[in-house]
Amino acid sequence: MSLPANLVTIVILSRDKCGITKGTSLHLISMATADLLVIVFNIILTTLAFKYFPDSFLFYTAVCRTNIAMGSAATDCSVWLTIAFTIDRFVAICCHNLKARYCSARTAASVVTIVWSVSILRNIPFYYKYQSLGTWGGVPWGCGIRPEFFILPGWVAFFWLHQLLNPLIPYLLILLFNARTVRHIVLANRARRGLRSPSNRDQRGDAEMVNRWKSIILLFVVSGSFILLWMPKVSVFLLLEITNNHFYPSYDHPVMIADISGSVLVYLSSCTNTALYALTQSKFREELKRALKYPFTLLRECIPTSK
Repeated sequence: MSLPANLVTIVILSRDKCGITKGTSLHLISMATADLLVIVFNIILTTLAFKYFPDSFLFYTAVCRTNIAMGSAATDCSVWLTIAFTIDRFVAICCHNLKARYCSARTAASVVTIVWSVSILRNIPFYYKYQSLGTWGGVPWGCGIRPEFFILPGWVAFFWLHQLLNPLIPYLLILLFNARTVRHIVLANRARRGLRSPSNRDQRGDAEMVNRWKSIILLFVVSGSFILLWMPKVSVFLLLEITNNHFYPSYDHPVMIADISGSVLVYLSSCTNTALYALTQSKFREELKRALKYPFTLLRECIPTSK
């Protein structure tokens, strides 16, 4: 379901009828695109292909290595675009002096371009991490990790750099920026209630307060979903490194079950944003209902026509 969900999200947000700024819309569209590519490369072209099409061209060594590298790059993009969105909302809510300059469509486009470019370049070594398992009809076949990956200092440094940049540092950054945002909101609300007259302290009647809460709900559901769904994977990684035990006798071992479950939840994080937008954004929900009721009309509206 993540393929149609992300495609519908991209189409709906591209129409600019959800009541959000163009900068925010660009961040969300890029996140949906990255999530879509995560499913394509990591699930469809790798996991499902291995199960249902084990003899297809997808397991030529060159194709297999490309899919793995692109899957890793897409995952990096998804993670760091979530960070970029979190920072954008943090600036919009907490840094009013920077809001006009930073929270713009031009800045969002620059940030998205940088994230995509760096993620692709940083994951090029994954292409060379794997080697063929043999030949079939004179063509290199299959992908296996090179033995030197575990012993050469350059590969070991690459492994740790990769783990730091995804998911450890992003996870800490999201926790930090959300904590700062919550602190700012609590202090601002307390100060605002103190300035208002006792006869008009009903928060329901404060339009500015209501608009402020609406603007941060989207931030909290997106980043909160990321924190919850990535937590098992991050916890298992820290456990493996602290205990220095990376090998377990079977898939029935609790740590292996937790690791595999964590991977499932990580991929699930690429499928949940559409539901989160629908639950929290009324205008997106209206556009989603319209898209489900009149899909061909929506697609026709998205196709530019020449006059």
